[in-house]
Amino acid sequence: MFKDRSEAGRLLAGRLSALAAERPVVVGLPRGGVPVAFEVASALHAPLDVLVVRKLGVPYQPELALGAIGENGVRVVDEDLVRMAGVSPDELEDVERRERSELERRITRFRDGRRAVPLAGKTVIIVDDGIATGSTARAACRVARALGASRVVLAAPVGPPGAAERLHPDADEVICLFQPADYYAVGQAYRDFSQTPDDEVERLLARASTRSAPSGGTVGATDPEVFVQTRDASLAGSLTVPDDATGIVLFAHGSGSSRFSPRNRYVASVLNGRGIATLLLDLLVPDEEHDRRLVFDIDLLASRLAAATAWVRENDGTAGLRVCYFGASTGAAAALAAAGEQGADITAIVSRGGRPDLAGPMLVQVTAPTLFIVGGADHEVLELNRLAQSRMRCPTRLEIVPGATHLFEEPGALEQVASLAGAWFADHLSIQRSPAAAADRG
Repeated sequence: MFKDRSEAGRLLAGRLSALAAERPVVVGLPRGGVPVAFEVASALHAPLDVLVVRKLGVPYQPELALGAIGENGVRVVDEDLVRMAGVSPDELEDVERRERSELERRITRFRDGRRAVPLAGKTVIIVDDGIATGSTARAACRVARALGASRVVLAAPVGPPGAAERLHPDADEVICLFQPADYYAVGQAYRDFSQTPDDEVERLLARASTRSAPSGGTVGATDPEVFVQTRDASLAGSLTVPDDATGIVLFAHGSGSSRFSPRNRYVASVLNGRGIATLLLDLLVPDEEHDRRLVFDIDLLASRLAAATAWVRENDGTAGLRVCYFGASTGAAAALAAAGEQGADITAIVSRGGRPDLAGPMLVQVTAPTLFIVGGADHEVLELNRLAQSRMRCPTRLEIVPGATHLFEEPGALEQVASLAGAWFADHLSIQRSPAAAADRG
């Protein structure tokens, strides 16, 4: 069972992480789908909107849906069910009239004057808290297509067996985490399935809207574009600073990746949920990324990570926060090398599928507690991590994700990485901000 809709959204985001490269738009079905969609949009760093649809219920049994209506006049009705339920055309028209009024009310309230996020030409991920009859989801898919979506992905944490097959005519792809054989209601999959009120939907949409707007990296801002000037380059980064952040994690990605890596962005979103700030950084500029010599130039990468660390400690929005590193592949070597420099003062390090061996003699100089996370099926890298761990003098731990390969693409693997990293950083970061942080950040 899911603890609540937020937890379900974070897990669902793990399955959808590969779609981040398509720059999708995430739309939630209000009300219960919006908290799930909020987590997905946060993890994928995608815009969030609502796609309002209303079920058409049997007059004497409203929970039994005969169909649904949506924006732009979309209407989906199960004619066979209408006949079986004995609902007359006049009764159906009365139900539709009432629901159409409610549909318009919700659109006005939820958007609160904000314009709808354009869907034309976009990959649109439609998110609900679960699939019941599928009529609401079907209407949402048709609405998205009517608004010009080039690709429609329907995603839900839970649904009945065969839901994907039934909905494929309307959705290009259906993602459903769990389809229990004894499925009878969406609520059975949640410990907390309390109703989502309208004001909660408004709050989440407002937060998402604020997050999407550039804000210069101030406290409470999410994912503004920032530039870190080093001695020889201007490095692009994505900065997220939750309110009352307890520390900040700088991400150093591996070769062939970038700050837009869906894997690192997913891990960052989980850390943000724990109140930890993140800076996803490109340590090479675009003209350098195709030079294999630079990709493996650990000294260069480490020096730029150190420059970014100095920038974080001087930036108004992050000054005073304790600094941690998260490195993947060659980025892990850069993180360890930078942390090994005298006076680096790094609080904790996590290496995901890293190449710590490339940090060479700097390994023995690292003092920050270091967690190595390696896939159980990534045999060569696992041995390199074990060897590096044996050479280090600081507190270390090796966590093996069973069955996972180098990129942790297997179902549930990335979620384990995020959970392990989040716990490691939370354990080693001070719960209270330092006095300097409190003074510097108001």
